[in-house]
Amino acid sequence: MGKRQAVLLMAYGSPNSLDEVGEYLRQVRGGRLPTFEEVERLREKYRQVGGQTPLLKVTLAQAKALEEKLRFERFDSKVYVGMKHWHPFVEDVVEKIGKDGASSIIGLALAPHYSKLSIGGYADAVGRGLARTGRPVPFTMVESWHDQESLIGALSRRVHDSLEKFSEPSNAIVLFTAHSLPKKLVADEDPYWSQLQETSWLVAGKSRIKFWDFAFQSAGLPIGAWLGPTMKEKIAELCEKGFRELLVCPLGFVSDHLEVLYDLDIEAKGYAASLGARLTRTASLNDDPELIDAIVSRLRPLLAKETITA
Repeated sequence: MGKRQAVLLMAYGSPNSLDEVGEYLRQVRGGRLPTFEEVERLREKYRQVGGQTPLLKVTLAQAKALEEKLRFERFDSKVYVGMKHWHPFVEDVVEKIGKDGASSIIGLALAPHYSKLSIGGYADAVGRGLARTGRPVPFTMVESWHDQESLIGALSRRVHDSLEKFSEPSNAIVLFTAHSLPKKLVADEDPYWSQLQETSWLVAGKSRIKFWDFAFQSAGLPIGAWLGPTMKEKIAELCEKGFRELLVCPLGFVSDHLEVLYDLDIEAKGYAASLGARLTRTASLNDDPELIDAIVSRLRPLLAKETITA
């Protein structure tokens, strides 16, 4: 048996305690020291969701399920987990992969839609890690997997099942969301927006929903410098149109983390309630077998190609 292929699952990262929030925010800011007020503002959000999120635990569960699925399909691949902005850092994990003697690395960020700013940042982190290995290791980055059949199926099922619990499902509206990005850092040819729209249309069609819309969430400051419309703007608009039951499907995210547990479950829900509307969301995919199937479907031709050429 030759050297094993390495699959690197990557996520954004999240502090494990309130004490780590300041250093985590410094990492997110590229080394720039945050102000006391900025740290306290973020720390309060984490405090309201219990002091930490399950992001690392969920990502490790996803990696375990993925490795088992790949083994079942007879791919000799080891799955690693790396975080962009917290431990275990992508660079450190890539260095370990190199020491383990992997024949190649396939990187996949747990964000289905491509933007040079977001997904490109993960690829850059892998590049920095490869520079530490001291030997050339072939690397392939999965740029997007937003239209995989199992992903669309899993999201559609959650939309359908959630709407069934509404008092008037046919009169409810589904609001698809994804993380906003700074406008000045998103080029005109960047596919992020078009891929988000494609996923929204596919999920809406498969779940046969009557009304749906889209909004960006979790923008930084100043709000106007980020992609919109914002969640608050869209919620206010929908309430003005008479909708009183809103279902949010955060299709830009696959795991439970702060942007879901606070930005949606607390902030957006509270804002909708202040306007007389009821807002709920679809459950996160986390380690759902259909999510793992979607990832495997995207990896399979890449793994098979190396198996043939090895």
